[in-house]
Amino acid sequence: MEFTLIARHFTRATPGAVLGVGDDCALLAPSPGMQLAVSTDMLLEGRHFSPQDSPAGLGHKSLAVNLSDLAAMGATPRWATLAIALPEANDAWLTAFARGFFRMADQHGIELVGGDTTRGALTVSITVIGEVPPGQALRRDGARADDDVWVSGTLGAAAMALAYRQGRLFMEQIDAARVLPALYLPTPRVELGIALRGIASSAIDISDGLLGDLGHILERSQVGAVVEFAALPTLPVAQTYLHEKVARDCVLAGGDDYELCFTAPAARRDAVQAAAQSAGVAVTRIGRIAAEPGLTVIDADGQPLPIDHTGYDHFAA
Repeated sequence: MEFTLIARHFTRATPGAVLGVGDDCALLAPSPGMQLAVSTDMLLEGRHFSPQDSPAGLGHKSLAVNLSDLAAMGATPRWATLAIALPEANDAWLTAFARGFFRMADQHGIELVGGDTTRGALTVSITVIGEVPPGQALRRDGARADDDVWVSGTLGAAAMALAYRQGRLFMEQIDAARVLPALYLPTPRVELGIALRGIASSAIDISDGLLGDLGHILERSQVGAVVEFAALPTLPVAQTYLHEKVARDCVLAGGDDYELCFTAPAARRDAVQAAAQSAGVAVTRIGRIAAEPGLTVIDADGQPLPIDHTGYDHFAA
């Protein structure tokens, strides 16, 4: 049964690999002179997604969140492996999941070259492999004092959608419909990450919340930052709800944005905007790096805002 499922749903031609699905290991040949970037993410039913979620949407999201890690390193996607535990061999569910997965894979030129299946609680674990020229990977440890802090796209929509679904944030139904796609169908900023090579001094993808993920850059770079809350980009519909604390928390620390947060010298602002334009995504300057460690969020009057939490805790109850 296992090999039938793999052959039916997950075996395709892999011209970019020496050997793909069907043997004990895949055989891969990196492009000459390139370094490999490798990342793994796991999604668990009840923790990262609901049993009612669309399998096609889950296929999309499970690969998208991994591609977001490659984007944060400025890496070009090449290959992926997929391990999936299933409560039962549901052919219709797998057909839809594979459709969403391969639609995302085809958008970014990544090939599925192996993996595993077994019976168990629904769990999806993906490893992605990309390539980046030596010395050009975007890392977390390169931020310097007086660098600008930037983010791509908009923040908070996915977290607001989850808060709405959980009953923690009341939204008009028409407004909820505008934020729900951010939760179910995130867009990894792969093209932007590649375009920022040689421009950004550091980068990270926003998976667990802006403040928490920016905090990882600050810790690795041994610097601090000041973030302007009024500068944070949100969908227009979100502005209606920012008077509520839960909505503000969604923007600052909600997670599931899968946008890029990055730093760059102030002298490279034009280059940043040109890179964003070439990638077809908006970027917003939201603050600056400070020499002294610590992270401060200020309001429109320059006064510090209280910060209750900075992001998603994977081991919280």
